[in-house]
This record gives sequence, C-alpha cells and structure tokens, in this order.
Amino acid sequence: MTKSNSQLNLFDISLIVVSLVIGMGIFRNPASVAATSGTVSIFFFLWVAGGLIALFGALTYAEIGQRLPAMGGYYKIFAHCYHPSIGFSVNAIILISNAASLAIVALIGADYVSDLLFGKPSGIFFNTMVAIVAVAVFFSVNMMGLKTSSRTQNILTVVKMALIVLLIAAVLKGVVIEPHGYEEGSPFYTLNDKSAVSLFLISLIPVCFAYGGYQQTINFGAEVKDSKSIPKGIIIGIIIVIAMYLLINVAYTKVIGYDKMKNASAIGALLCEAWFGKAGGKVFDALMFISVMAYVNIVLMSNPRVMYAMSEDKVFPKIFSYRHPKTGALVPGLIVFSLVTIIVAFFGKGVDNILNFTMFLDSIGMSTSAATLFILRKRKENEQVITGNWNKLTPMFAGFFVLSYFMIAVGVVIKDVRAAFIGTGLLAFFLLIYFLFYYKKKKQDGHLSNY
Repeated sequence: MTKSNSQLNLFDISLIVVSLVIGMGIFRNPASVAATSGTVSIFFFLWVAGGLIALFGALTYAEIGQRLPAMGGYYKIFAHCYHPSIGFSVNAIILISNAASLAIVALIGADYVSDLLFGKPSGIFFNTMVAIVAVAVFFSVNMMGLKTSSRTQNILTVVKMALIVLLIAAVLKGVVIEPHGYEEGSPFYTLNDKSAVSLFLISLIPVCFAYGGYQQTINFGAEVKDSKSIPKGIIIGIIIVIAMYLLINVAYTKVIGYDKMKNASAIGALLCEAWFGKAGGKVFDALMFISVMAYVNIVLMSNPRVMYAMSEDKVFPKIFSYRHPKTGALVPGLIVFSLVTIIVAFFGKGVDNILNFTMFLDSIGMSTSAATLFILRKRKENEQVITGNWNKLTPMFAGFFVLSYFMIAVGVVIKDVRAAFIGTGLLAFFLLIYFLFYYKKKKQDGHLSNY
C-alpha cells in the first residue's frame, strides 16, 4: 500500500464508525423496543447493555484491525484465520444483502423527498428515479477517490450528528407531544405476558442490530495514515454513538412518554414537532434524507474494498483488484455494486422481505469474526504494533461479545426458524460455489500469500 493511498486520519475513522452505525433505525426502532421491553427500567437497561456489548465489540475489532490492517479487512480476517471458503461465502452474502439494503434505503429516502417537496407519497417512478440519482451522485463522488468520498462523508455525518443533538435538546422545550399513529400488528408485551428475562432477550436483538455496523470499519485498515488511529477511531466513534443513543432515548421518554411511544410511528418526527410545530415533519424529512445520503456514500465506500480484497485472493474475478492510477478509486467494484443496487431498486421495497435472514447471518458473522482475535493473538500477528495497556482486557471483552452474538443468533432461530434455514442454505450455496469454481484453481496457483 503506497503512502498516497493512506489518507484516513483519526477524525475520518471516528466519523466512519458513527456513519456505519447510526442509520434510520434510531428514529423509529426505540418505539418497538419500548413495546416489547415491559418496563421503562428494562428499556433503558437494554440500551445500556447494547452499548456495553458494542463497546466490547469496538475494543475487539480495534485490536483485530490493528493486527491485520488490510483493505477489505472484514473479508481478510475470515480468509486468513479460518479458510478462504468462509471468507468468500460470508462476504458474498454480505455484498448481496448490502446492495439490496442500499437500494431499499435509497427508495425509502425517496419517500422523504416526496413528502418534503409535495407533502404526500409519490409514485414508483419518482421513487426509483430519486434512488438511482442518489446512487449515481455518490458513485461519482467515490470515483474521485478516497479523499473526496471521506470528506463528503465527514460533512454528511457532522450535519446528521448536529440534527440528532437538536432532537435530543427537545427535552429543553418542556412540552409533551402526542403520537399521531401506531404501527398495527407490531409485537406488544408486558410483564404479565413474559418474564423480565424473556422480554430482555427478545428486545436485545433489535437493540444490538441498531448498534451494529462498526465492524466494517476494518475494511479501511490499509488506508489509514497511522495504524494507531484504527483502535482509537473505533473506540471514539462507538462512544459517540452510545452517548447519542442513550440521550435520544431519554428525549423520547420525556417528550412522548414511555407508554405512549410504544409502537408509535415516526417518533423522530415527534421530537422535531416539539421544536417546530407542524413544520417539524418537514425538518424530519430533511434529517432522514441526509441520513440516507450518508448511508449511500459509506456503503459505496466500504463494499468495493471487500470486492478488491476477494479479487486479490483470487476468489473474485481479477478485474476487481484494478484501481484508477490517479484517484485510486476501485472502479470495477464501484460500477458493479452500483449497477446491482440500481437494478434492485427497480424491484421496489418488496425486496426487503428477503433480507430477514441476514439477521441470523449477521449474528453468526459478528461472533465468528470477533473470535478471530484469539487466533491472531495466538499467531502473534503484528505483535510489534500493539503498544500500551488499552487492550489487556480485550480477550475477556471479546469472549463476552462472541457469546452475546451467539445468543442473539439463537434468539433469531427461536423467533424465525425459517429465516435461519434460508440463511444457512444460502451460506451452503456459496460454499459450494467456492469449491466448484475456485478451490481447484487456488490449489493450482498455490496457497494464499501472507498479508
């Protein structure tokens, strides 16, 4: 990796973490968590527990990222510590689900644009065109290179964080806002229905997924100016996220009320209403659109790097390892990932139904990727770069994190066994693809090189 490609500093890494984690879920997800948590004490304990798990995970991935600083690091750790077939299968699924989810998020963003401009939903054609334009704009930004895309991401993330702070400050208004509607058919539990432990475990699944995403930061490991910025950036970023999540949940319970917010729709918009009255909905539309734009950009930044790493290991076509000689942009990966996203966008929001199984695979992926810390430590990978005392307790944190996500995977199986079967079947399918098309070729070419 040349010096010119090592462009990310501590500030960049910290904001990448924030942008990978804070999506649209925190603006509506707490309403469903409130509906299944039973009591306000369990509700807040869930967000604290989820934050601790995320912090333990951040410390784990911080050390992993420092021990194996590679472009497309989330692929590399599977391939390097387990087997290339595992790296290929897990990340092939992630690439597909990320492209599909990006298309869906872009389409949802189009809904907010429509409401902002026209005050009502628009047709499929308008939404699809807005989604395609959004992807095309940030495709162009990423084609200009990492420096341009990371600066764009920083601006979008800072604006989004400022707007979240504004929502949190709604508690200062001293008003109570009544919900305008509720999500029909959503789960609703009380302590009379289930035990506190059951309610906690059920509700912890969406909380932990709200905190997820920071593990993808290690995809930028080879492009950081100073490897020490990787652990610092991940830890700083996740601490910012935890603080914002806890504070905005305090705002929800104060401005809306814990009981009234249960399964309430558009709770984020209600905080905007506390500030701006009826015009608050328009402000919220703008906030959500900025969140969508930040998500579009970070996904286009991250995923082509995984494709690059897989191409380097010859489990993906060679063309995906091509970089533009001037900008360093990963041109083939950007083109293919953007085209797949645009194609999926034509199918509309119904695609969201096929993404339920990714909850199971994400849990397995998080637990098994975090467990690579023990393998990297045993092999003493890059031992010379690990300095200071910050990571002395990391193995204990990693063990807790692995166990937590394994239990979440079990919870997903209990909740939706069909989704777990689909996810497992898809994983087996890609394993078969690997051994049919790549394994023999890799044996002929020799073993993987060390990275």
